Amino acid sequence: MRVALASLPAVPGRENEDFAAAAPGAAVLLDGAGVAGAETGCTHGVAWFSATLGGLLLSTITAHPARLMADCLADAITAVRSLHEDCCDLTYRASPTSTVVAVRAGARALEYLVLGDSSLLLERNEGEATVFTDRRLDDIGKRLRGAVDALPTGSPEHATALAEYRDALTGHRNRTGGFWIAGPDPRAAEHALTGAVRLESLGSVTLLSDGATRLVDRFELTTWRETLAVLGSSGPDELIRRVREAEADDPEGYRWPRGKAQDDATVLHWLLP
Repeated sequence: MRVALASLPAVPGRENEDFAAAAPGAAVLLDGAGVAGAETGCTHGVAWFSATLGGLLLSTITAHPARLMADCLADAITAVRSLHEDCCDLTYRASPTSTVVAVRAGARALEYLVLGDSSLLLERNEGEATVFTDRRLDDIGKRLRGAVDALPTGSPEHATALAEYRDALTGHRNRTGGFWIAGPDPRAAEHALTGAVRLESLGSVTLLSDGATRLVDRFELTTWRETLAVLGSSGPDELIRRVREAEADDPEGYRWPRGKAQDDATVLHWLLP
């Protein structure tokens, strides 16, 4: 199993709330989230939540290859809940949450699960790129983030608008008509996007947090096929370097309005035989 992994925090020295890992025949990536730096009600924090959930999910999908991926995620969420429900307030509206991307290779098919706005990028043997992203969060966000995008990124006014926007998002989290994300409630796993792809049709499998997909889906500076070319020739480090380069050219978000000038960025690239 040939895997290349790169991850950078949004700001050097700051805790990275992304998590990615691989085991023989499986991989996971999670992008943890709170609410604009607010208290989470959890003594452990967002990075602990995403790393603990990710580790347990990877263990579960490899230990139980016949169990549905969504059921494995529900099991992992339940296990994480049991680890801190006695000492943390899991009913708090800013309780840690996380996106989830998980893949598992069987004898003939690659199973996948996507929950939240991280992405799964598949390279077909013909060079075609197929992307799976849960866009429900983006769809809700577009209706709520007008004030955020109208202000310079990093300004005091932008920070206030961003906090209000993220607080408003919680009113749509894990409910019908809103968006779904891994948190304290294992029922969120029922709403993940799942499926399977013939293993023999794939050349590579790539898991990306939304901080690493900006070149394509926010900045529109490249395509998914070009992204695969960069990964194939130079690896995940080069892809993240190009993301940081673009972000540095627009630090105040005038060209590309966004919540964070830079975000945690993680790429796990799995080259199939």
